Amino acid sequence: MFERTLMAGWGDMDFNSHMRNTAYLDKSADLRMLYFADHGFPMSEFMRLKIGPVVMKDEVEYFREFHLLDEVRVTMMLSGLSEDGSRMKLRNDFYRKDILAARVTSTAGWLDLAQRKLVCPPEGLLQALGDADRSEDFQVLPNKRE
Repeated sequence: MFERTLMAGWGDMDFNSHMRNTAYLDKSADLRMLYFADHGFPMSEFMRLKIGPVVMKDEVEYFREFHLLDEVRVTMMLSGLSEDGSRMKLRNDFYRKDILAARVTSTAGWLDLAQRKLVCPPEGLLQALGDADRSEDFQVLPNKRE
């Protein structure tokens, strides 16, 4: 399973002295981009291809708190994918030590940056998605609309 250990930093904190809700979304996006970079698609390749991931929906569930300078272990799994690869659902689990503290599920697609519409990813990127571990509740998503 793809994972990285990050840190709950100063900029991640809210008024209640725990990690703010948007910090979970930021760390989820960071982990996605680290995954793609590790699988041959760094930001420079997305710029060359003129495509990028676009999030259409985020769902955040909280179970435990993170505080300043806590280690945050974040995993990524594929919880949905369309047959043409244009749509995906990515799940990030956040662990404090070995305890599930939060979960972010993002529904996303591939945006053609010139045409501003969903497109199918190139074969290598589709393969990178196919290589991701799948969640127990993985589902097939609808293909892009023509």
